[in-house]
Amino acid sequence: MTEINITPVVDVMLVLLIIFMVAAPMLTVGVPVELPRTSAAALPAEQEEPLAVTLTADGSVIIMTSEVELSQLIPQLRAIAAERRDNKVFLRADGTIPYERVVQVMGALNSGGFNNIGLVTDQGGPRFDGTSE
Repeated sequence: MTEINITPVVDVMLVLLIIFMVAAPMLTVGVPVELPRTSAAALPAEQEEPLAVTLTADGSVIIMTSEVELSQLIPQLRAIAAERRDNKVFLRADGTIPYERVVQVMGALNSGGFNNIGLVTDQGGPRFDGTSE
């Protein structure tokens, strides 16, 4: 009577677990942006990964990790909106970008079919009651 040796299977599973634990944090959107700070709390997690649009300090627009020309922004957003069931989008804008530019991109997001726009900030900003976090 032969027995199945499960030790190699356990070893392989532990190695895979470690690989996924190390690789998972690197799978997030990695565009370097200096976000403004606010005292707002974080939003709850969603089931579908929300779309992330980033405005960098040099004025370029990046959807998730792909840079998009301004002339192609609205058609690209409409194509993405047609494939998604959620119209939520997170707008990440560098703190040095003029407000006018941020509002223009918000208008393009609205024209592209995304009317649920969340502005992403870092925590620890002013609370306007004289205290800071």
